[in-house]
Amino acid sequence: MKEVVQGHADTWDLVIEPRSGVFDINFTDLWRYRDLLWLLVKRDFVSFYKQTILGPLWFFIQPFFTTVIYVFIFGSLAGLKTDGLPGPLFYMTNVVAWNYFSDCLLKTSTVFKDNANIFGKVYFPRLIMPLSIVVSNMVRFAVQLLLLFLTIAYYIIFKDYHLQLNAYFLLFPLIIILMAMLGLGAGMLISALTTKYRDLTFLVTFGVQLLMYVTPVIYPLSSAPQKYKGFIALNPLSPIMEGMRLGLLGKGDFSFHSLLYSVIATLVILFTGIVVFNKVEKTFVDTV
Repeated sequence: MKEVVQGHADTWDLVIEPRSGVFDINFTDLWRYRDLLWLLVKRDFVSFYKQTILGPLWFFIQPFFTTVIYVFIFGSLAGLKTDGLPGPLFYMTNVVAWNYFSDCLLKTSTVFKDNANIFGKVYFPRLIMPLSIVVSNMVRFAVQLLLLFLTIAYYIIFKDYHLQLNAYFLLFPLIIILMAMLGLGAGMLISALTTKYRDLTFLVTFGVQLLMYVTPVIYPLSSAPQKYKGFIALNPLSPIMEGMRLGLLGKGDFSFHSLLYSVIATLVILFTGIVVFNKVEKTFVDTV
């Protein structure tokens, strides 16, 4: 899309032209439509909790009860190690991080299907939709982080837990950005593919559940069997989860080489997702 300067009576103020290729992505439109982005974020937040009794309290309830169940099943019954960390802290840290990634992935993966009517009627940068999902989930993630920090404070004050502060905490913003980019890229790629292959819609939720078991969420990477450890380390999410625990709790199987691998893999997935999303958005209305 490009603007035309008004110089003659028959000159248009704004001309919308088709893009010439899949790599022709006008990122300036995203900034121009930033008001729409915030409107969509507000809509997602209000519409999801408008008819609930507890409202935003579900932000706290969901990770709290999930942590309790994980502590009971994987900690008490299965006896999985937590890398020397208190079970509630270990699982809550992982639950909060995993919830953010999985929500970004699952909700972004249905963007074309959920918004087909809007996409077919009015012009706006289609990337606004998946970006609004990532941003709205960021609000939820921030609230759940508050619950995590309160839990850490409880253990320090009442349980005499000695938190091992370290410089890896400075990587925390990067880790959050990587989770958002990975969920966004994978979600857009899946959303583009589901316009043609509808079976993927049924496999996404199941696949995300399986992905959790090959990611250090219910167990630390250090306790994984040696023959599977290399395979689990290939998961770009593994350095992210380990790095987050190391920065917040002082324990994690983490290295800068693994982080670099995660950054490269995330950028490749995000770039691929944007390109495929950009290509499919031109014709998806005919197939959805």
